[in-house]
Amino acid sequence: MVLHIYAVRHGQTYFNRYNRLQGWSNSPLTERGLADAERAGRKLEGVAFQAAYSSDTTRARATAERILDLNQASAPRPTLRTAMNFREQFYGYYEGQDMGLAWWAAGAPHGAPSYQGIVDEFGLGATRDFLKQADPFHDAEDDQEYWRRVEGGFRLLAQDGTLRDGDRVLLVWHGNSLLSMMHRFAGDGYDLSERPTNGSVTVFDYDTAAPFERSIEVVSYNQ
Repeated sequence: MVLHIYAVRHGQTYFNRYNRLQGWSNSPLTERGLADAERAGRKLEGVAFQAAYSSDTTRARATAERILDLNQASAPRPTLRTAMNFREQFYGYYEGQDMGLAWWAAGAPHGAPSYQGIVDEFGLGATRDFLKQADPFHDAEDDQEYWRRVEGGFRLLAQDGTLRDGDRVLLVWHGNSLLSMMHRFAGDGYDLSERPTNGSVTVFDYDTAAPFERSIEVVSYNQ
């Protein structure tokens, strides 16, 4: 069974606006964030979704509900299902902190005092491992912990008995998670120095029968 997943980054929040790390913590959508959700909804209003999922964070749920409200093609309207598996990575002690300061704390001991510096030198997975090391409580998710949780979310999709081969699924998700998927599964031709914008749509084909490492094919990014 192959599912066509339309993954939308939630609308802008106040933490996004203030350049603060926002994983499991929440801040409300800004006026611009509400407009992001509206724009995504208009873009997807003609797509017939057979299911709708989102992170259980309020910013993702609010974005998803607005997209479904505007959808003209899904009949009946899918019930939104939420799961903690689709949350953004957990930043632990650094939740809500200024991004520049947090990534300096994570990367400076390794000679890479910025998020992009860590990615360029060590790979995206190292951003999670280094942040967990820097966390005085070691609560932040490392790369292995993060992917174990996310893979559980995709298993929920694979086990959804209402879905059939070729169905379309709305998934409202998070920026760093979408970027992580691209780093793991995208081929050449994508500019991954560009983070997914709030309200953007990224499309994946998900082969539910394949091992996870070979289950995702990127169709489009950050549209």
